[in-house]
Amino acid sequence: MGNGMSACWLRNALLLVTAAGLSWGQFKPANPTQPPAESPTFSVKVNLVRLLVSVRDATGALLTHLDKQDFRIADSGVPQEIAVFERNTSLPLSVAILVDTSGSTQRDLRYEVGSVKRFIPALLGAGNPDDALALFTFNWRTNLELDYTRNAKRAQSALRFLRGEGGTSLYDTIYLASSTLLDREGRHVIIAVTDGGDTTSYKRYDDALAAAQRADAVLYPIVVVPIPGEAGRNTGGEHALETLASATGGRIFYPESFQQLDTAFADIIRELRTQYMLGFYPKAVREEPRRYHPVKVSTQDPSLKISSRNGYYEP
Repeated sequence: MGNGMSACWLRNALLLVTAAGLSWGQFKPANPTQPPAESPTFSVKVNLVRLLVSVRDATGALLTHLDKQDFRIADSGVPQEIAVFERNTSLPLSVAILVDTSGSTQRDLRYEVGSVKRFIPALLGAGNPDDALALFTFNWRTNLELDYTRNAKRAQSALRFLRGEGGTSLYDTIYLASSTLLDREGRHVIIAVTDGGDTTSYKRYDDALAAAQRADAVLYPIVVVPIPGEAGRNTGGEHALETLASATGGRIFYPESFQQLDTAFADIIRELRTQYMLGFYPKAVREEPRRYHPVKVSTQDPSLKISSRNGYYEP
């Protein structure tokens, strides 16, 4: 074998050996005799769950002096550490106002509209300068009359010339309003002015509730001028609204006069200005996309009444 052939053969042999070594380094045996040292792994759940909380004493008065250590949070029954705490939070508000214009509201619609018109400047005139509101009307269909704005005059103008007709698609409107809140910064609120019944929605109660909870929206239904006694009232619809409000951390109002309608709006503003904001990063709970987690907020004093949403959905 000549010198040229020997050099070529030697070079090819070295390449084969090198390749074999690389292959052995890349493909490990299934059961190595000496298992490699495990590299440390880190798992961090970065999704902060925020809860807006209102606290009342036995007389119904709002309490605004509690501290972080006064609260307890449990996710799926597992105690959680409060990572974020704000008293009287000033996070910007996005408020979706839903006005029932179904046929059953025709007689009293102008009183409802008058109260909403007075509420708008009161909401936008104080608090965070980034607060904004949107206006929806609904009967058998839902209309977005005005997208989120701070222009009180435009909002009041959008309420002109409303008339009552048709059925009531309340659940559809809550569902659609929730979708507009999803990507907005800060706190999310839905105020529904209605006579309490849903007759024409495509969406169901469960759909409306899930949409509101995914949007972190607090729901305040105002049932306008309920008929005294149960005869002629949609008590089933009212009960559904009560549970929607409770599940999202809001509460329901039953004004028995047009003056009390103004009072209901004033109470909502007062509550929004005195909310606590609690936040936690879920730990030691099962994680699964779109999984629902029941949450309970409590205080050391069992006599206090807590209003907060009762769960959240994972992204």
